[in-house]
Amino acid sequence: MQRHFDQELKTLKEKLLKMAALTEGAIRLSIEALKNKDKELAKGVIKADSEIDKIELEIEEKSIELLATRQPVAIDLRFLTTGMKINSELERIADLAVNVCQRVFQIADQPLVKPLIDIPKLADLARQMVKETIDAFVNKDKALAKKVILSDSQADKLRNAVYYELVDDYIVKDGSCGPRAVPLILISRHLERICDHATYIAEDTIYMIDAKIVKHHPEKLKNNKENQQ
Repeated sequence: MQRHFDQELKTLKEKLLKMAALTEGAIRLSIEALKNKDKELAKGVIKADSEIDKIELEIEEKSIELLATRQPVAIDLRFLTTGMKINSELERIADLAVNVCQRVFQIADQPLVKPLIDIPKLADLARQMVKETIDAFVNKDKALAKKVILSDSQADKLRNAVYYELVDDYIVKDGSCGPRAVPLILISRHLERICDHATYIAEDTIYMIDAKIVKHHPEKLKNNKENQQ
């Protein structure tokens, strides 16, 4: 019975990995669509989101079934509840990649208000955080989960840099730049939110491993870091 349950958990983990891979791909393609102002590529990302939604429902239904029929305890219970949260976070991340693609349509037929510098950096950080947070979950890597959480402040800085540059150096000086600048501001916000969701996954991963809640308690991360020194 336990061996069968272990196989069910393994299958669930594989579905989560597939969903994570599709989500990472959506982020990458959405930024390529932005850089190249490629509306067809943006359409492809939007269309592919239905597959991610389908997997999300499959994971949710299977998780609920296992909770009800297997009545897991301890680490298995935390794995299932954490997996359900991660499932939801990944779906939201994929939706944010779709949001980026929708902004591409707003700017595709006109020149960029400025060269893209900080937005690609933020996009790379978002992809890295999503990849690392899933790796942390799969490998029960607490140190990597902490790294993801501590990376979130860099995402905030990049988002703020995009916002203040576009507002202060472009919109304030020339209001006609607004229709081209605002979509870029929103894109930076979408990417920063992706980093937030990656952080939530990392926080849930630490709870799964240690049964310790670090959400809203950054001092716990600091203390742990000091204890390791």
